[in-house]
Order: sequence, then C-alpha cells, then structure tokens
Amino acid sequence: MADSTTDSTIGLATTAEPFPTGSGAPRNDPRALEKALGLRVRQLRRQQDLSVADLSSAAGLSTGMLSKIENGQISPSLTSVHSLAQALNVPISALFALVEDRQDCSFVAANQGVKIERRGTKAGHIYQLLGHLLSGDLAIEPYLITLAADALPYTSFAHSGTELIYMLEGELGYRHGDRRYDLKPGDTLLFDSQAQHGPEDMGAGVIRYLSIIVYPRAGTAGG
Repeated sequence: MADSTTDSTIGLATTAEPFPTGSGAPRNDPRALEKALGLRVRQLRRQQDLSVADLSSAAGLSTGMLSKIENGQISPSLTSVHSLAQALNVPISALFALVEDRQDCSFVAANQGVKIERRGTKAGHIYQLLGHLLSGDLAIEPYLITLAADALPYTSFAHSGTELIYMLEGELGYRHGDRRYDLKPGDTLLFDSQAQHGPEDMGAGVIRYLSIIVYPRAGTAGG
C-alpha cells in the first residue's frame, strides 16, 4: 500500500507544470524593449512638435513604419534607429533612456545604511535605510531597525502599503491591529500597514529586525 502511494505521488510530481521562476511575478513583456523605444521616440517627437509625417520624412521611413515603431509592434533595424536619432537630433542612447531607467540598482555596504529620522526614533528605535530606487511603479523602503536598551513601545505606526518584518536578533512582542505576535529570530510577519502597528513589548538584550515597506510610488509611507 505504501509503494502504491509513493508511485502516485511521484506521478503527480512528474506531470506537474514546472514553475518558470522562483517567484509568482509575471514574466517580463517579451516586447518591453520595443515598447520602451517606441514610447521614447513618441515623447521626443511630441516635445519637438513634430507630426508622424514630419518625423518619418526626416528619418526616411514610411509613416506606417514609424507608427509601428512608436507602438512597439516591430523591432526596428539599427539603421532605422540611427536615422530616427539623427532626425530628432539626439544621441542613440537617448532613445533608450526609459529602458535604462528600469535598470535601477542600489548597493549599500555593511554597516553603511543611512540613519533615518522617523516617528519612532524618539522612542529609541534606530532606523538604517538599506537601499533606495529612483524609478518603478512601487517605492520600496528596506530598513534595518535596532531597538535600544531603553526603547519604548510604539504601536501607532500606520501608513499605506504592505510591510514585511524579519527578526534577526532578540525577542519582540509586535502589535498589528487588535492582535499581538511574539517574534523571535527567524520569524516573519507580513501585513497591511494601514492598520496601526509597532513594537509593543521588548525582550532583554539587543533587538534587531529587517522592515521592508512597499507602496505605490504616488503614495507616501509615514510609519
């Protein structure tokens, strides 16, 4: 009976659809480069008050070809890209500015996080910002938070977005809404940060944890 169960389990695993990545995030748009290029061409054309006919004529392209390029429907040749750059009087690199913006990256060396003043700072909560991205639809704020020996409870944080806490050192009673969670090293808490939240009861010794806040870039995080 045990063998039959094992065979059945293996069969299910074999026929299961493999995950393309380790994340549930959708794959990149296969035409992302073409769409970014097209959007940039359209932006520059409009900034110079040129019609599609004006630019296509100056670049030696048909209006239909230029329309397809601006809509990201085709992959233009290097010759066409060069012609467009000349007609717009910009370097070729300027046509790929939007693509470069998406390659934002932040590196912070060990112990080099920028100390940030936030609402909990006066209560003995020390924040170090571990990175900062300038572009993208979402703003991400990763903090290393250390609670000083004389840190006070502070459960009045409330801001837009989602927050993840990962405990590194010490033990902590953390309040989220009407519930309390007792956290120890290795524990993770993921929550809607619009509800009031924050450290409620600190254990002895050093308490340190990661806090990562994510929210739409148009919004603000205030806790």
